Amino acid sequence: LAGFPISTPGNFGTQHHNMVNRRKDIVVDGSGHLLGRLAATVAKSLIRGDKVTVVRTEKINLSGSFLRNKILFRHWMRKRHLTNPKKGPLHHRGPGAMFERSLRGMIRYKTRKGRAAFARLKTAEGVPPRWERRQKMVIPAALTYMRLKPGKPFCELGRLAHEMGWQHKDTVEALEVERKVRGGRYYAEKKARAKLLKTATKKANEKYPLPF
Repeated sequence: LAGFPISTPGNFGTQHHNMVNRRKDIVVDGSGHLLGRLAATVAKSLIRGDKVTVVRTEKINLSGSFLRNKILFRHWMRKRHLTNPKKGPLHHRGPGAMFERSLRGMIRYKTRKGRAAFARLKTAEGVPPRWERRQKMVIPAALTYMRLKPGKPFCELGRLAHEMGWQHKDTVEALEVERKVRGGRYYAEKKARAKLLKTATKKANEKYPLPF
């Protein structure tokens, strides 16, 4: 995103591409990324005109222990309007909405350009069917195991959201199990088809060799 080298989840460090030059409609797998670094990279790409969708936001990580982040978030939730709490600030409890709120502060969302950039962002808990078959990107510069020293504490955004009142944690986990089962079945069928095609091609070449 925005000039950072990226790769697919299966080939870390082998095939890096530039997201901005490669495509304009990007799907990012948020699992295993640090919240702030991921938000900063996505915000820069949004400002440049890309459409970005971040899935599996419940698996985004925050540096620091869970207890520390929970105390900080509870302190933030106590901030209210002096006379009318409906006027804000509004404290979102879903992981996707929490990520959007973190990213919103990194763009000028009150200007026309900022509003247009923020509108190009989509977030989702889990992987909805709409993006299930899409290629998902990762950002090595924002991965937790690349940025945090070994042994440093971190926690998941989904757990924090669940403790703060998010009520769909179990549903998302159940849907993710079903999605992985479907994905495994699809991959096994794809592998079998590729094997049959390879065998048929080999037999055809043996029976009808090319003249050159």
